[in-house]
Amino acid sequence: MYALDFADLTPELFLAEFWQKKPLLLKQGFKHFTDPLSADELAGLALEEEVESRVVQCGNGDWQMETGPISDFARFGERDWTILVQAVDHWHSEAATLLDPFRFIPNWRIDDLMVSFSTPGGGVGPHLDQYDVFIVQGEGKRHWRVGMPDNSLKQFCHHPRLLQVSPFNACIDVVMEPGDILYIPPGCPHEGISLENSLNYSIGFRAPAQKDLLTGLADYLIDNDISGRRFTDPARPVSNNIGELGSADLAQVKQLLQQLVSDDASLPLWFGQYISRAKHELDLQEPDPHYQAEEIAEYLEEGSELTLTGGLRCCYHQASSEGSEPADIALFINGEQYLLPGDELTTAKLLTGQRQLDEQQCRHFLELPERLGLMVHLINLGYWHFTE
Repeated sequence: MYALDFADLTPELFLAEFWQKKPLLLKQGFKHFTDPLSADELAGLALEEEVESRVVQCGNGDWQMETGPISDFARFGERDWTILVQAVDHWHSEAATLLDPFRFIPNWRIDDLMVSFSTPGGGVGPHLDQYDVFIVQGEGKRHWRVGMPDNSLKQFCHHPRLLQVSPFNACIDVVMEPGDILYIPPGCPHEGISLENSLNYSIGFRAPAQKDLLTGLADYLIDNDISGRRFTDPARPVSNNIGELGSADLAQVKQLLQQLVSDDASLPLWFGQYISRAKHELDLQEPDPHYQAEEIAEYLEEGSELTLTGGLRCCYHQASSEGSEPADIALFINGEQYLLPGDELTTAKLLTGQRQLDEQQCRHFLELPERLGLMVHLINLGYWHFTE
C-alpha cells in the first residue's frame, strides 16, 4: 500500500551511509500520503485497557503525563498536548501496513508502530532515544529539530516519567508535511513541536541491551533446566591470601560465561525464542471451537486467504549443513519454537516473511499433512486468521 521513495538513495546506500550514523530527511518519502487511521480512531484505541497509551501536556513549562486508558480529551484543552499510543500495528491492520516499506531490515529488528496525535504546541520535549526510528508525518504540520550525538548534553527530568535533554545544535531543522519521513539514529537529540493538529507515525527498532540479553539467556536456561558446566579447579595452588578473588579464578568464571553464548547450537534457539516474544499485548482472536484439519483444508481448497495477526513476531534459523542433507529449521513464533525438516525452507519463509498468504501460497500447506497440521495449530492459536 505504501511505497518508500528514497529519492537518490537505495536501501543499500541508506544502510551504508546513514543507518546508525546520521539522521536523514526524506521529503515526500511517501508520495500522496493518506493517513491509515484518524485521530478519533487513535483516541478510541486509548480507551482500551489492553492498549498502552499516554498523554503528555506542557503549559508554562509545567510538564505533566497521564497514562491510559483515557476517555476524556476535552479536559486537555485545544493546544499543548500529545497523545501517544504504542503498538498500534497490533490493533489496526491498515496502520500495520506502514511497517512493510521498512522491511529491508530483518523482522526481528522492527519493534512496533507508535502513533501520536498532537494539538498546536504539543510535543514531548527534547530527548534522546537509544534505538533507530523512522518518523512519518501524517495529517498536519510539525516542526522538527534533530542534532548529532553530543556527549556534553545533559539529561534531566522535568517530570518523573519524562527524560529530556539540554538544548542542542540542530543539523536538521524542518517543518514536516504529510508524507515526509525523518530517520533518527540512536543517541541523536531531537524535538518535534506540532504547528497544528497533526498525526505522527513512529517506526521503532529493537535494540536489546546486554542486561536484557543476559536476562533472556538466564530465563532460557531455567526454563529448559540447563545447568551447563560447573566451576572446577583441579590444579588449585595454595592461596597466600584467602580473601582475594584471584585473576585466574575470574578468568575461568569469564570463560564459563563465554561458553554459554559461544555454543552455536544453542545460541539461535534461546535468542529466537527471546526475540520473537511480543513486548505488547496482542489482539489474538482464538477461534471457538477450534478448527479441525478437514475444515481448514476445505477452506484453503476453496481459495481462502490468510492474514497474520498484527504485531506477531516470527523468525527462523537454519544452520549451515555439514552433510548432504540440509539442517533442520528452527521456526520461532511468539516465543515458541517449532522444528521443521531441512527441506521446509519455503514453509519457514512463508510463515515469517509474509503478512498475508494468497490463494496459491495457502495451497502450499495442503501438500503435506504435516504442513496442514502446523497451519491448523497456528490458526487455532489466533496467530493466523482467514482474510475478511
